[in-house]
Amino acid sequence: MALFCIQRYGGEEQQEEGAEAEERARVLLERLRQQAKARQLRKQQEEGEGLPSSEHQAGEGKRKRESEEQSCAQGQKKPKKKQQSRSPSEESSDTEQAADGSSPSKKKNRRKSQGQEKRTEEDSEEDIKENRSNLNKSSKRKRRDVETEGAEPQPKENTERAEDESRKEELTLTASEEEPKPPPSSFMVLGDYDIKPVQKVQPFLPQWLAQPKLLQKRIKDNLIPIGDVPGIHPRLLKKLQMNGIESFFPVQAEVIPAILQSASHGYLVGQGGHRPRDICVSAPTGSGKTLSFVIPIVQVLLDRVVCQVRALVVLPTKELAQQVSKVFNIYTDGTGLKVVLITGQKSFAKEQEMLVQKRVTGYSSLADIVVATPGRLKDHISQTPGFSLAQLRFLIVDEADRMIDDMHQNCLNQIVKAAFQTENESGSKMLFQRTRPGPLTAASSCYPQIPLQKLLFSATLTQDPEKLQQLDLFQPRLFTSVYSEKKTLGDGTETEQDTNKKYTLPEGLSQCYVPCDLNSKPLLLLHFMLTKKFTRVLCFTNSREASHRLFLLVKAFGGVTVAEFSSRLPPNERQRTMKEFEQGKIQLLISTDATARGIDVRGVNYVINYDAPQFIRTYIHRVGRTARAGKVGVAFSLVLRIQERRFLRMLKDAGIQDIKKQPVKGNSLKPLVQQYEEALCKLEKTVKNERAQKRA
Repeated sequence: MALFCIQRYGGEEQQEEGAEAEERARVLLERLRQQAKARQLRKQQEEGEGLPSSEHQAGEGKRKRESEEQSCAQGQKKPKKKQQSRSPSEESSDTEQAADGSSPSKKKNRRKSQGQEKRTEEDSEEDIKENRSNLNKSSKRKRRDVETEGAEPQPKENTERAEDESRKEELTLTASEEEPKPPPSSFMVLGDYDIKPVQKVQPFLPQWLAQPKLLQKRIKDNLIPIGDVPGIHPRLLKKLQMNGIESFFPVQAEVIPAILQSASHGYLVGQGGHRPRDICVSAPTGSGKTLSFVIPIVQVLLDRVVCQVRALVVLPTKELAQQVSKVFNIYTDGTGLKVVLITGQKSFAKEQEMLVQKRVTGYSSLADIVVATPGRLKDHISQTPGFSLAQLRFLIVDEADRMIDDMHQNCLNQIVKAAFQTENESGSKMLFQRTRPGPLTAASSCYPQIPLQKLLFSATLTQDPEKLQQLDLFQPRLFTSVYSEKKTLGDGTETEQDTNKKYTLPEGLSQCYVPCDLNSKPLLLLHFMLTKKFTRVLCFTNSREASHRLFLLVKAFGGVTVAEFSSRLPPNERQRTMKEFEQGKIQLLISTDATARGIDVRGVNYVINYDAPQFIRTYIHRVGRTARAGKVGVAFSLVLRIQERRFLRMLKDAGIQDIKKQPVKGNSLKPLVQQYEEALCKLEKTVKNERAQKRA
């Protein structure tokens, strides 16, 4: 692009520079006109060669020539018109400048040069735009342009200057258009909008969690005779047969030999003199976990001489502790082993008398096996003189996930601290003292030491390594029950396909859910009991207030033998209620989650979740009250429509997909509406009377 310098007169040097600029502008203007004429000639020659092709192309060539001639004519006529038309103001300015001493002729020349420079600048811009399209053409085309330009007479000096300037302009244009493009980047562009499946992050688990001992067996199809399990004492085999047990479940057949093997050299020393490995068992409800630790513990302690607390079983609820204590009493009968239950159902002083006895030489233990709840156990550790866990060999934690989640970790720490106490009440060192595990050295092997082995059992054992780390397990072994599903192939053969689920449910359990409204939930429960004739139904609510009101409502409606089971009742009444339910005298038992954990309620045909559980573990333990020990059972869940999506997602995340939707039509509930409204009126009066009695 041509550059022009426009300056005012400032002396003789400025006048010379103005004259040179005027000369350069004139030469450039002439050159541009010549280039335009040369292009016209070239186009005429090209059109002359292409005329035979078609008349349409000839017409287009004429239009182009006419437009170019008009543009050239306009460029030539503009300066003439501007020269002819001069305003009187310009003439007066010339006379004033002449009076100052400057010649008007020079002013006229300068204005002419300025006007020409502006016009040539406009014309040159138009021509440069046209030249940009032809910059990358071949060298032959450029030579042809030079020959056509030399066809007309020109002064040599002027043409050389113009050619030098044009070359510079062309070089600047080509440099600006042919700038090297940056190489393509090798980086990946992030944040695009393509929808891609997100890869699920697999958790990193310790080896004992990632590679457990799998119990991929069905209960009914894999019952093992008690005589085929090695290592069981003949006295215990006879006890099993007397109680009608002829075969073990798969969990029992695997766990019992593992615990017996860890105590094969007696309870004072581990196998080979080393500390035995801890054991964790995760199996569905009703799979026989209680018997799998009762049998080996009783067998290991059969040969004990001095009565000391060798086994401690910690359970979250009183009812579950009573059930486990009953099983221990059955298999310790006639062996001399003493089992003590401490749950707070008896006075603290009475429990102290059951645990220890004061003699002249000091305190002596009266219990070999202690079954306790966490709160009561902590009280005895801190307040009962003579109660010692220094000889503890087995620490059994049933429903271990709840013990961790319910902030009972402090209780477990107190138990371990009491177990590693090296001094007795008198302050003297004990013979068989125990130290906390550490590096195996010659000094640590000089004296005998009773190992402490931890046994954890749960239907919903956590897979969180951080929580399990709090238990301070030693080289643990995990036994988990994973159902194997038989898949029939095209040729008729059956293959077992493993399913990796977080939780497992009883084999004979059928699951259904009923979408409903809040007002229709009591009617649905009555519909199942009266219309569908359900028997031995265990109904769960989320609170004891809700269970009590539902009990009063069903009782006011009539037609159903109903009872409630919650912590608001005294222990004796709860035991009586449970016994009547097992005998079939009560058809509907409305309960809180107190009975959902581990309690073996016999003969439950149906489980109804009146209030949908908020957590998957609660659901697993609730529905596990039926279909126990390989039997058949059905679980219904009354789910509000606003809860349906979350409820199904919770089950899907846990790997439970075989739940069916069981809608109930509104017409089937209409016959119950009138009597239900009358029952609501009775319920209102009953609640008012109870509130008045509490105030009184």
